[in-house]
Amino acid sequence: MTPAIKIAKQRRLDYQLHEYTHDSSAASFGLEAAEKLGVKAEQVFKTLVVETDAGTLAVALVPVDNTLNFKKMAKALSVDKVLPCKKVQMADPKKVARSTGYVLGGVSPLGQKKRLITIIDISAKDQSTIYVSAGRRGLEIELPPSQLAETLSARFEDITDG
Repeated sequence: MTPAIKIAKQRRLDYQLHEYTHDSSAASFGLEAAEKLGVKAEQVFKTLVVETDAGTLAVALVPVDNTLNFKKMAKALSVDKVLPCKKVQMADPKKVARSTGYVLGGVSPLGQKKRLITIIDISAKDQSTIYVSAGRRGLEIELPPSQLAETLSARFEDITDG
């Protein structure tokens, strides 16, 4: 059981686990998950950890078929001076592993060692449920986006190029 699953159980979230055999040669972990689970790519969200120009880490949840817009993410983090920054970039994988406790391709927004400020792309609100990593490659957790946002104290913002 991963920390993500433990949080889902503790919080009594309405979730379902979906497991598939991960192919280590897959070019995109997220697109692989959508394909193997037979769901639309816009329903599967990847967990991206970014670093601000001040060195602070934050999480962006975006559909696997979209690209994170760094300017929009920086603006979203700066709203209400939550995490004032001018720029963000992808965080170093070692920092991601240390901060979250997960390896790339299996980073879950739930159950991270250190809870990071999280922004969920606004498109999640169009879905009754979304899929996010459950803490390891080949394991996804499906849950309502509103429950995920509440659990993470996350906000919905437009953060993709799509």
